[in-house]
Amino acid sequence: MTSSSTTMKTPLLDSANRSGNQHTTPASSGSISAQESPSKVTTLRQRVKCYFDLTRLNKFPLGNILIIWPCLWGLTMASFDTRLPRAEFATQALVFTLGSTLLHSTACVINDICDVDLDQQVERTKNRPLASGVLPLSGAWTLWGVMTACCFGFLAFANSPARYMGTICMFPLHVLYPLMKRWTYWPQAWLGLAMNWGFLVAWLNVKPTISATDYYIMATMLLGMDCWTIVYDTEYACQDREDDAKVGVGSTALLFGGHVRLILGGFAIVFVSSLIVVGILNGQTTVYYVVSCGGAAVHLTWQLLTWEVDNVNDCGDKFRSNGDMGYLIWAGILLDYVLQR
Repeated sequence: MTSSSTTMKTPLLDSANRSGNQHTTPASSGSISAQESPSKVTTLRQRVKCYFDLTRLNKFPLGNILIIWPCLWGLTMASFDTRLPRAEFATQALVFTLGSTLLHSTACVINDICDVDLDQQVERTKNRPLASGVLPLSGAWTLWGVMTACCFGFLAFANSPARYMGTICMFPLHVLYPLMKRWTYWPQAWLGLAMNWGFLVAWLNVKPTISATDYYIMATMLLGMDCWTIVYDTEYACQDREDDAKVGVGSTALLFGGHVRLILGGFAIVFVSSLIVVGILNGQTTVYYVVSCGGAAVHLTWQLLTWEVDNVNDCGDKFRSNGDMGYLIWAGILLDYVLQR
């Protein structure tokens, strides 16, 4: 296991370390030292707000929407194939939306618990509730336990195969993700499994007995969505490349270096190709190919061509735009489902 204080060796990291004199040190950029007394929350309202911020619900739908989309895509594609009644479809869509939102927030809590020592050294994250010391770790662990129990409560609405897959999503996918940046330069690939596993859960909840074609659909879509996650989370990680290099954690933003735009273009092509292949396997109509596949292709092309890699604000904007692209993809799938009725 690579400790957080051991720098992984790549040319980009070595370059960043050599230029370290041009940047502030982790301590001078606002980390909490052992001698400093962290700010204290003095009222119940302040405490509730800090715990709310810990779940990232204060930023809804920023990250939540990216875990919701795979669930809704899988649910709608399976509903199109099985002609699921609209009332049942709407009920499942609501449950998956709420459950995914809860799961994402639960994952954010365990992420901040595991990363508290790293977050204190990164400019963008040093003021988070745990990193800044305004909340105790014991309280965060309690919150995580309660939220995890609630996640299992949502799985009670699913059938047995979907419930099993949902459990895998929580353990080990989401629980181990915070540690991946300490072990590998590919944490985004693991995150792709965690964020998109809901497609499988939703598919199985509609079609618990699956055929060989269903296997191909789920495997192809999971591969494609994993590539999509690598795209958007690498854009996100480019905000922290300098700090990550100093702290010694890995990311594809560091690994890809100056070739990041070109490499992400390859992953984007795989994602769009997976949408096309899955559409063929599932018998989607022209509407799907024009709206979902075409919309995704145009949006990703715009993202990568206009992305200012060294502009922190634009990295955040491009990351957020992927949530908007999800509407395009779902629109084509949903139109196929509605128009077949």
